[in-house]
Amino acid sequence: MSSAKNPATAGLPIPKAPRWKQVRDSVYLQEVEGRVETAQPLLAAAVFDNTLYVGNKLGVQRLESDTLVPAGGPTDRVSRLRALNGALFAFSGQGLWRYDAGSWFQLSGETFSDGCVHLGSVVVTSLTHAYQVNGDLLEPLNTAPAGPPFSGFASYAEVLRDMSRSQPILGVASYAETLYIRHATAVGLLQDGKFVYNDVSDWGHLPIGATTRDLMAFGSQLLVPTDKGLAALRGMSWLAITGKDGLCYEDTICVAEGFDGADYWIGTSRGAIRVIDGEYQYFGCQRWIPNDRVNAIACGDRVVYIATDGGLGIITYEPYTLQKKADWYERWIEDWGMQRLGFVGCLVWDERDKDWRRFVSDNDGGWTAHLLSAFSFKYAVTKDRAVREQAVEAFRALKWLEEITPIPGFPARAIAGVGEHCALAPTGSAGRPSEWNPTPDGKWLWKGDTSSDEVGAHFYATAIFYELASEGEDRDAARKHICRIMSHIIDNGWMLRDLDGKPTRWARWEPEYLKTPEGFEARGLQALEALSMVTTAYAITGDEKFQRGKQQLLDLGYHHEVLRQKLVFPTITHFDDRLAFLAYHPLLTYETDPQLRSLYRRSLERSWEIKRFQNMVWFDLIYGALSENEIDTARAVTNLRAWPLDCRSYTFTNSHRADLSVPKECVNYIGDWKCMTTREIGVVDWGDDFMQLDGGNDGKGVNDPSGFIEAYWMARYYGMMLPPDSADARLLSVENRRLTFASN
Repeated sequence: MSSAKNPATAGLPIPKAPRWKQVRDSVYLQEVEGRVETAQPLLAAAVFDNTLYVGNKLGVQRLESDTLVPAGGPTDRVSRLRALNGALFAFSGQGLWRYDAGSWFQLSGETFSDGCVHLGSVVVTSLTHAYQVNGDLLEPLNTAPAGPPFSGFASYAEVLRDMSRSQPILGVASYAETLYIRHATAVGLLQDGKFVYNDVSDWGHLPIGATTRDLMAFGSQLLVPTDKGLAALRGMSWLAITGKDGLCYEDTICVAEGFDGADYWIGTSRGAIRVIDGEYQYFGCQRWIPNDRVNAIACGDRVVYIATDGGLGIITYEPYTLQKKADWYERWIEDWGMQRLGFVGCLVWDERDKDWRRFVSDNDGGWTAHLLSAFSFKYAVTKDRAVREQAVEAFRALKWLEEITPIPGFPARAIAGVGEHCALAPTGSAGRPSEWNPTPDGKWLWKGDTSSDEVGAHFYATAIFYELASEGEDRDAARKHICRIMSHIIDNGWMLRDLDGKPTRWARWEPEYLKTPEGFEARGLQALEALSMVTTAYAITGDEKFQRGKQQLLDLGYHHEVLRQKLVFPTITHFDDRLAFLAYHPLLTYETDPQLRSLYRRSLERSWEIKRFQNMVWFDLIYGALSENEIDTARAVTNLRAWPLDCRSYTFTNSHRADLSVPKECVNYIGDWKCMTTREIGVVDWGDDFMQLDGGNDGKGVNDPSGFIEAYWMARYYGMMLPPDSADARLLSVENRRLTFASN
């Protein structure tokens, strides 16, 4: 092991020559959710003079604080708003309106479709003409209307020409110092006072049979959303951008330039998409927008307004570091009262009482173990004594789980106070009734039928605490905690025995169980857990009893079962992956025998090769720490940055998307679609499924963000991530908002 930075602890080995690249916790822009819901669909949006204006069937409104208020101007349907050359233009059924100097002026009573800035002047289009706005006058730019009747064709170019001429002008944009117009099925350009179509492109074409929806110049390309994907004109070549290129959904409706010139946004009938640095980021309903259908998008200073059929989605971008984000989640846990009696867990909405309740789960100890690990790693990095106290509090909660039961070495799943304002888990293992047992004094309930999940989490987190944050009495308590649980397991024939003297449903590692139909399928994972626990117990306590227990397992051949512990057929589970990595970490930390390490490392390599596709950072970090092999640290940073700040469990839907194919460089051993990110599915724990396309809970749950805190400080401890490059306190932590559980 490496020498300890804290003389009271031994520390965990830190790779000296790893193959992974260190990444800096640099400042980035974090998305922050917001919304204004409306009864009427919002059809148009534009930012003018640092204020958002929206259009609907009743006219124009502007955003004041978090409310939309009437803004004057036309009083009927406004289908488009454009901020052009210091004025706001509204395109309505009552004609073309302009707002500047605090007042509205109606330029025309005719129907106009769009506007842009071309060669320094404002250009607007009616159904047949383009006009330059000169003061209050509209000066036509084309000498002939763009609409002779359809007259047949002899070539593809003539098809485009004739079809477009039979259709009204729907959009306009300035690209390559040329004025382009959009029809329903074609794009033309203004040349010598006339609109032409055969000089638009030499290669490619708009998607066959597609209907165009919008038009925007963006740098070297002209973007055209259609109902069959996004078309891009580069020079005189049409390119089709579809799901195979990364476009999340192909029924595109609108497009808008982003707030820093390097990104653009696409609105679709099923969500919004941000395109930046070649990445397509998906923002769906319900978390990010109040309705699936996006009608318009407008960007201000680090803010994006998404107008939908159900109101306004508002995404602001604030400077953050991942360290600040970890602090945000710590504050969230505190503000929402998610840590009760030392345990951390999720919240659920009580529909009857219209109130949040803390959910006392099957795995309170398991989830708290991740928070204990997080604080232990954080203390090892920061040496902040207040952080050590947080770790001690979490450890004492784990220790209490064992102390509250009348069975030495048997940890409860969870503890609740009698009459506590909480929601108790209604069922137990495999759908069995919950086993809530009262203490003799009648003050507490503890949940029995404890699983291997809990036991593995105790060993994983207690070992990390022991090495990184324990001192004096707490260090001795950690040693004794491990000793009691391991002694119970060995003394009871490699199982947990409950109050009735029978083994619990899942905490069974005995050889007889592994020969049963249920146990046979789980034998690899169970063998891994048993060897990890007994190896950890011997390393921490030095008790020869545990060395003899380990030898017993080796004599039974348990080590040979470890190699293929990860199942991909016929049963596939994601929760069990977490259990495996809870076991890998202490096992490969403490095991020194070369032959055993060879088996365990090969098992880890096999498991991670299957798991790495899913882009779950905690798994990557454990693999990198134990193997010293390359991991994609840049991808890990991208993943952590994608975590939303709001931990509520909003409903999410991704199964409709067009970009779900597996990336070429990856192998998905489980399904035929790519994994999701937390931006798309929300805050998760490490037992969740990043392959899940649809889910969530309509915002009626609050998920525990401990996994992020743990992953961040683990990366910092092992040196995979370097500290932030800013000393600005505002980028390192968040203010204490002094909220209470009742105020949320």
